[in-house]
Amino acid sequence: MSILGRFKEIMSSNINALLDKVEDPEKMIEQCLRNLNSDLGKVKSETATIMAEVQRAQRELDECQADIEKMQSYALKALEAGNEADARKFLTHKASLQAKLVGLQEAYDLAQANAAHMRQMHDKLVSDIGGLESRKDMIKGKLAAAKTQDRMNKMMSSVSGANDSMASFERYEALADKALYQAKAMAELNKSSQSSIKDLAAKYDTEPDTSIDDELAALKASLNK
Repeated sequence: MSILGRFKEIMSSNINALLDKVEDPEKMIEQCLRNLNSDLGKVKSETATIMAEVQRAQRELDECQADIEKMQSYALKALEAGNEADARKFLTHKASLQAKLVGLQEAYDLAQANAAHMRQMHDKLVSDIGGLESRKDMIKGKLAAAKTQDRMNKMMSSVSGANDSMASFERYEALADKALYQAKAMAELNKSSQSSIKDLAAKYDTEPDTSIDDELAALKASLNK
């Protein structure tokens, strides 16, 4: 691919789209900048070559124009010397030089246009690289913030899971407390029931105490005598 084609490809590329396709955008940013700076070096080299071509075309154009003026001057001198044949030869050579001048002028104009175009592309690439360099830290900052947010999201998920576990623990503790209270209540009920039966049985198991009644009866009998 020619340097111009490569340059157009660079300038038309969507760096944001490239970032979406890679696992490590930060490394991709650095790689993009390295590629662009490498291409900038090629653009500079190509621009210098084209500018040298402009200078060469300019030199050939100037030399041809100078030769035309010389042929014109020689033709005049030949006529002044009365040598029309020599004057004709100078004018014939001048005509051929003028035809050549047309082609040299076209070559110069084309080289000049190419040089101007390359200069514009060079300056735009320099500007774009400068802009990307200034955006690089901003993009890295965004990536760092995104990573931090991602870690926080994961921590929040962990905390949410921990809250669920704590809620489950509290439910299990409440069930344990309920079971304990029920067991205690049942024990109290069983104890109360057993005590009532024992007390009731004791009422009938105990022989009545008749000693007082017998002594009282004896006293009454003595009074009646």
